Parts: sequence; C-alpha cells; structure tokens
Amino acid sequence: MNSVLQHDLNNFENILEKAKQHGIGFLNNLENIPTSTKATIEPDRTLNELGLGSLEALKEFNERMAPLMVASPGPRYWGFVTGGSTPASIVGDWLASVYDQNAQSIKAQGGASALIEFETINLLLQLLGLPKSFMGGFVTGATMSNFTSLGVARQWFGAQFGKDFAKNGITETINIFTATPHSSAVKSLAMLGIGSQKYSVVKTLEDNREAIDVVDLEEKIKALNGKPFILISSAGTVNTADFDDFVAIAELKEKYNFWWHIDAAFGAFAAVSDKFKPLVEGWENADSITVDCHKWLNVPYESAFYLIKKDHVNLQIETFQNSNAPYLGNPLENFNYLNVLPENSRRLRALPVWFSLLAYGKEGFCDIVESSASLALHFGNALIEDDSFELLAPIRLNNVCFTLKGDHNQEKVASFLTLLNDGGKVFMTPTVYQNRKGIRASFVNWRTTENDIKIVIEEMRVTLSEI
Repeated sequence: MNSVLQHDLNNFENILEKAKQHGIGFLNNLENIPTSTKATIEPDRTLNELGLGSLEALKEFNERMAPLMVASPGPRYWGFVTGGSTPASIVGDWLASVYDQNAQSIKAQGGASALIEFETINLLLQLLGLPKSFMGGFVTGATMSNFTSLGVARQWFGAQFGKDFAKNGITETINIFTATPHSSAVKSLAMLGIGSQKYSVVKTLEDNREAIDVVDLEEKIKALNGKPFILISSAGTVNTADFDDFVAIAELKEKYNFWWHIDAAFGAFAAVSDKFKPLVEGWENADSITVDCHKWLNVPYESAFYLIKKDHVNLQIETFQNSNAPYLGNPLENFNYLNVLPENSRRLRALPVWFSLLAYGKEGFCDIVESSASLALHFGNALIEDDSFELLAPIRLNNVCFTLKGDHNQEKVASFLTLLNDGGKVFMTPTVYQNRKGIRASFVNWRTTENDIKIVIEEMRVTLSEI
C-alpha cells in the first residue's frame, strides 16, 4: 500500500474527527457566514508528486477553499428554493459516504442496499398521502426526475403508434401541452430529443395566476382530433407557487388519451399539511410526479425522486434498460434500478431521506411547511408596510415575488438586488414576472425565524438608501 494511504488508514479516526470538528464549526457559525462572497482562487494548482495526506489536505482546504463557501444551508439563503440540511439528514449523508454502496439491486450477492430505497419511497408515499400504485427511485435533482418521467412519457407516446422510440428513435411529432413549465422540464425535452421549443403553451388563468386554464387546455385537446399528447403541469410554480387544478385535469384524463406529468419539485410537500393539502387534491391520478428532497425536505444536495405509476414499468424498462448486460438477468424478474433510471452508478441517495423521515415524522415536516408558509406571509406583510416595495403576486404558499415600488424604479431592481446580495446577510434571486423585473424569496429552510425577516428588512432599507 502507498505509504501516505497507509498513514491515513492508521490515522483514520483522527482524520474523521478533525473533519467533523470543521463541519460543526461551519454549521454552528451559519448566522455569521455570508450568503454571498467575493472570495476567489486561481484554480491552477500544481498536483504534487507524493501527496499531502488527508490532514494536510484539510488544512489547505480550510485556508484556500473554505472562504468560497457561503451559508446556503443557513436561515437567510432564500434563493433557488434551497433547503438546509437537518441533523438527521447529515447523519444519513455521512453514512451514505461511509458505506459507499452502489444502490441498484434489491436481491443480489453483490449488495441489496436498494431495499433501503424501496422503503424510503414507501415512507414518502405515506408522507405525501399517495397510493402504492406509484413506484419511485432517487435521482440527483428535479432535472433528472423530469428527464426520467418524461423519458417514459416519450416511450408511452410512441407506443400509441405501435413504435419503440427508445430503440428506433422518434418518428412522430410529440404533442406536449404546458402553461408555466420549470426550466428543468424544458431542458429535459431538449435532452430527450423532443426539442426545448416543441411544446404548445396553454393559457393561464386570469387574476394574476400561473396555473393552467383548463378550458383553454380542453380546446387545444379537441383540436388534436383524438391524437395522444403529454401534459406537463405544476404543483408550485417558480415565481408564485401556483398550483394547477388537478381535480379538473383528472376529469379530462377520463375523457382523453394523454400522459399526465406533474412537476412538484417543492410543491409536493403541501400535501403534508391539512391546511395546504387541498392544493394537490387529485394529483394521485397523474402518471408521473417529480419531487425534490433538497428543497423542502431539507436534506443535502443532490436529492430528488421520481414517482411513476407501476402500470408503466414495461415502458420504463424499455426506455432505460441495459440491454447489453446479460449478467443482470431479466429486468422484470430481477429488479435493478439501472434498468429503470438513467444512471448505472448511483450512491445510496435515499439514506439521508430515510434518516430524516424516521427522525422527524409527519409532524416534523408539517411544522416545517406551515412555518415556512407563515414566514412568507410575514415577509410579504413587512414589504407592504415598508411602502418601498410591492408584491407582484399573492403569496399562495412559500414564495414571495416582489419588486421595488413604482414603474420608475424598474431600472433599479437589478442593482438593488446585487448590492443587497453582496452584503452577505441574505441571498435572493432575480426574476421577471408579467414583464416586470422582480425578486423572489423562497422560504423552505428549517432554521429560518421571524428574527431573520427582521434582519433582512433592515438590510433592504439600508441597501435602498444606498442606491
């Protein structure tokens, strides 16, 4: 064995203890770590011949790399719908690295860690109140969840014409309807060879809504004259957390032939609260659903899962199976995730979620969701009371979409947000809503409190005075 590796092996416990202390130092100091940084490095370091060993590498990390890290797990990181990591999820994530499993099989000599994933999906179905008619698996994020689901939808569409698109390529024009798709769904269409612009936009409801106008949708369906199509709907749009009418869409599904996909990256967790559960009523009738875990479930990046009806498992295998690997056996008889997902190599990504669900239960996540929604309203009210800001849309759940008050201030929005973010007390993201420049704050972090809102409002006032 290499001498440096041997030394690290002999010193393993001390190395992990040092890394643990570094991590605890970061997490305990999140309140004071900036949400943005101008720190930088020249990424042209020369690779040394002999190696430094883990402790010296950790020392260099502390000196050069740690200043690049921002408080993205902290209570005032309100951009990108980013959740922080709960204690239980960090335990699960660390152990996923320690055990270092390739989570594929549920019964095999080489490892059956995917059984943990099966159980975790079962727990998630219970949390979300969804039936066991769904099968699920973990992927890196909403993009890959959308890709997986829409990949099977693509195969379903081909099957309506007696064609196998996975084997022979797309030979029919795929009809897709959507109103306010997330960029990751559009990106998935590009990666699937369908085309990022090859979808028809359905009208949204009036009265400042981003949800599908079901009347317009049905008119577009009728114009297809019985041809199949794919519908991409939303449970929580990016700007305003708006929800499509899933009950009405379910009624359409009884009349027309289409694949129904729901992008519920963060909105799915409305289901854990009795107060917000009506927003997802009827979603159990969908063919596929995308859900992110590194948002409202507050586990480390990268973590998301897909849900696809078990009835479609043959189509899923046709789309993703490893057909040139005979040692894997019959994919229907010997379940293996690499036959139903894009990735052949996958860490035990379910473990942080499993730990979180067992640690905090239904009540814990209900508290996080309802607290986040309450804080969003509190922030929105503070903006209105300040009289320097205005809401661009009603606060429906956990996203606050706002701007500087008055059209004459539109040219200042970008500079205001840049200066605010540079201050490091809060991080929010820019957006455009109904042709107006705006700012979006997303409340999903389990650490956020009303005091954080007080800090941010004061910081916004100071920033506004500076521009």
